[in-house]
Amino acid sequence: MKIAILGGDGFVGWPTSLHLSDQGHEIHVIDNLSRRWIDAELGVQSLTPMDSIQERVRIWKQETGNTIHFHLIDIAKDYEVFKAWLADNRPDAIVHFAEQRAAPYSMKSDQHKNYTVNNNVNASHNLLNAMVELDLDAHLVHLGTMGVYGYSNVGAAIPEGYLSVDVETLSGEKASQEILYPANPGSIYHMTKCLDQLLFQFYAKNDGLRITDLHQGIVWGTHTEQTLRHKQLINRFDYDGDYGTVLNRFLIQAAIGYPLTVHGTGGQTRAFIHIQDSVRCVELALQNPPAKGDRVKVFNQMTETHRVRDLAELISKLTGAKVAYLPNPRKEAPENDLVVENKQFLELGLNPITLEDGLLSEVVDVAKNFAYRVDRSRVPAVSAWTKEIAEEIERDPEHPRLKSVS
Repeated sequence: MKIAILGGDGFVGWPTSLHLSDQGHEIHVIDNLSRRWIDAELGVQSLTPMDSIQERVRIWKQETGNTIHFHLIDIAKDYEVFKAWLADNRPDAIVHFAEQRAAPYSMKSDQHKNYTVNNNVNASHNLLNAMVELDLDAHLVHLGTMGVYGYSNVGAAIPEGYLSVDVETLSGEKASQEILYPANPGSIYHMTKCLDQLLFQFYAKNDGLRITDLHQGIVWGTHTEQTLRHKQLINRFDYDGDYGTVLNRFLIQAAIGYPLTVHGTGGQTRAFIHIQDSVRCVELALQNPPAKGDRVKVFNQMTETHRVRDLAELISKLTGAKVAYLPNPRKEAPENDLVVENKQFLELGLNPITLEDGLLSEVVDVAKNFAYRVDRSRVPAVSAWTKEIAEEIERDPEHPRLKSVS
């Protein structure tokens, strides 16, 4: 297939591009390189040294003989340029990663909130709008998030996208229907993913677009089979308080002798997936598209759930690192359960990689190898969810989030 990968220079986009190219597909990466500009804005860099996208694709060609084409396009802003590219190339499938992906970054300030909404929602709508205008019957696979469901205690497993409900009619009888699982975003970033859901539902219903939405858990790990083939193909590794995912952050903290920072009680339960499973799930989704006229197909792209404090204890036992409990910058319940259905990918043949499979040691090794690149001042999570939380920090100079943990 000819596959366009929007955001193919990012944390999940890059290994997905390599994986699908390795499967023999013609890959076109479309990216505005905004993630690299955000590194410059935040004054922090990937733990792993990253070459330019042009050098990355050159090395991939050298190692495999496969060409990955790169196109510098901002799909959220340059609608006509993007539409012209789609018209000229007419890909068979489109994988959509081109969104600002960090909840803490989306909550840093009013400017960051505006950027996240404008970038994410415009990118998704420009894509859908262009596909309709061009009569482009490509299968769209979008990387969403488990965060659309929220993290409340409902006492039941979260289904894959849709919920069966009974409503009482005016005559007093029961009528059954399936609805999208009620959205409950916990950040501006998560809110944009909820808006994506509604856009997809409309365009699938109104225009017959074939869409798969992957509600992904937190990604951990760094290597895939393809990124291991050459040191210059390595994936990015974020450890800072805005972009570092919780498990990867714990591992780098352990590697540099920094206490594992658990915010609040650590009772937040999160869904997780290894980066190798993430790219494999995208492949499975591409192999099993919905038919034209079908509703949006939704997969829960996760393999296991863990409480944050349990992860910290696991890493502490593995590495000897201490655990530090700090106030929570997020506005969320201190404790929650999370039971998630993920039968569809398992039935399609996914054999999940779990935390017990020894790959934690692999990530610890990566962290130790590049620990010299860590800026310890960027490790704490300081983006506050509300003005009240931010003001609390400002009033208390002894607040532990303002000081380097030692």
